Amino acid sequence: MAGRVADVVVLSEDERHFLEGQVRRHKAPHSLSDRCRMILLCADGLPSKEVAAQLGVHEHTVGKWRLRFVRDRIEGFTDEYRPGRPRTVSDEQVAEVVERSLNTTPKDATHWSIRSMAAATGLPHTTIRRIWTAFGLQPHRAEIFKLSSDPLFVDKVQDIVGLYMAPPNRVIILCVDEKSQIQTLDREQPVLPMAPGVAERRTHTYIRHGRTSLFAALDIATGAVIERCYKRHRATEFLDFLKRIDRQMPGGPEVHIVMDNNATHKTPKIKAWLARRPHWQVHFTPTSASWIN
Repeated sequence: MAGRVADVVVLSEDERHFLEGQVRRHKAPHSLSDRCRMILLCADGLPSKEVAAQLGVHEHTVGKWRLRFVRDRIEGFTDEYRPGRPRTVSDEQVAEVVERSLNTTPKDATHWSIRSMAAATGLPHTTIRRIWTAFGLQPHRAEIFKLSSDPLFVDKVQDIVGLYMAPPNRVIILCVDEKSQIQTLDREQPVLPMAPGVAERRTHTYIRHGRTSLFAALDIATGAVIERCYKRHRATEFLDFLKRIDRQMPGGPEVHIVMDNNATHKTPKIKAWLARRPHWQVHFTPTSASWIN
């Protein structure tokens, strides 16, 4: 008894050009290039059994793609929809996890963990992880923020940002700030230098040498830094640092200083010293917004 006659594959010029192009493409999916080779060989008049032997696939595979191409042409090369495994977690369960994560906390902790949420909802911890990842939930993390209450916030931001982005001609712009309460530590033994196959080594114990305060001024045009360390952080030390800056500034250009609202910056001595230097312009950052500097 004769078997079913194989479908005849006839290619148009555009279809052959597309199939040959996919076969030559180095980045084409392997499955797509194999299907294109099957159809090209079938179009040359080879039976499915011979095509399967040349490509190392089963004869039924060649017959399936031959039939699919005759019926749907090139659009038939795509894989059909596969429903996969049925869902085991409903939308209501997902909504419950999200709602609990956002609006509740466990009785014995400050925030939910993956396993505590899994125990409370009866879902696997891997499911909780996927839900949190999908909705961008991270109960273990907390960020801080601070809103400035300065009534001139917008004006000060525009002033400082404008000074940075479009500085006036022939002026020097300095960002001034301090870092107080720096621990000055030293190791009990000299540091052993790095060697081939050996990392730099230092003793675990250290010697305290008290604390220091670092004052620094950054020239935004050149990147040069004027710095000085002091034992204390008072207006007296800040005034001495301003005098140090003044001695290093060239004569002629205006000096614009951007600094925060620390109390040491606004004492009568500081104001009087700045008033005697009209070529010095001070720009204060908004309150609670020293990050602008």
